Amino acid sequence: MSGETMVQVNGVELCVESFGDPADPAVLLIAGGASSLDWWADEFCRRLAHGGRRVIRYDHRDTGRSTSYPAGEPGYTGADLAADPLALLDALGVHRAHVVGLSMGGGIAQRIAIEHGDRVATLTLMSTSPGDVEEEQEQGQRQEPPPAPDWTDPEAAVEGLMRDVRSAAGSVTIGEDGLRRLAERVVGRTRDMAASQVNHWVAEAGPEPKAGLDAVTAPTLVLHGTEDPLFSLAHGRALAERIAGARLVPLEGLGHEHPPPALWDVVVPEILRHTARG
Repeated sequence: MSGETMVQVNGVELCVESFGDPADPAVLLIAGGASSLDWWADEFCRRLAHGGRRVIRYDHRDTGRSTSYPAGEPGYTGADLAADPLALLDALGVHRAHVVGLSMGGGIAQRIAIEHGDRVATLTLMSTSPGDVEEEQEQGQRQEPPPAPDWTDPEAAVEGLMRDVRSAAGSVTIGEDGLRRLAERVVGRTRDMAASQVNHWVAEAGPEPKAGLDAVTAPTLVLHGTEDPLFSLAHGRALAERIAGARLVPLEGLGHEHPPPALWDVVVPEILRHTARG
């Protein structure tokens, strides 16, 4: 399969796209919260595919072309979002995959590795957290976030997405032209931008996993930005310490975002080396 395809799983439609030879080992990319498959750049996926991997990316519920719910009224829980990727792999005939998750997608990837270890050949966690890392409080007052844009206005939505990426970026980030093209693509593909930007954050968590990170048996790689303003490097260190045998690779200058082109020469080889293990 290549090109975008709509797949029926768990009572919803998910948009999925794959790169590479279907006979190659599968790498499943799970994007962050409120993030469609577009945030895994085409060329990033192609580079992984050229390394002998079948790369699979998809739109979460309420992102891109997948099933959308009214803004503020998600008809699912966080546990449902975590169940979708496995159902998607089933629909694609993939029993075992190399799972790569970023931010919220990293939380989903952890849950899959804990509850369904037989489905995970290797685990790669990017810009994410085990969820209970203590950090020193920043001095001074936090600034109030700017008001949300009118997500129904395409131009305002593009500017809003660009602002959000800039606010979480480090010194190594996507260029302005590339960011604008990406934001325009996201807005153009998304069924309901308001729902996309709200619903993941207001959905109930659902049932929690019955085990912790000590249950993860998959070989684990942790990639974490040194300038992440949402999850400092302490979160990456905590993941590497709590998962047996995990390896941490700090990404110098990266903030909290999907890997920008300037870091592909680091990130892609790391993932290819790691996924050669499973």
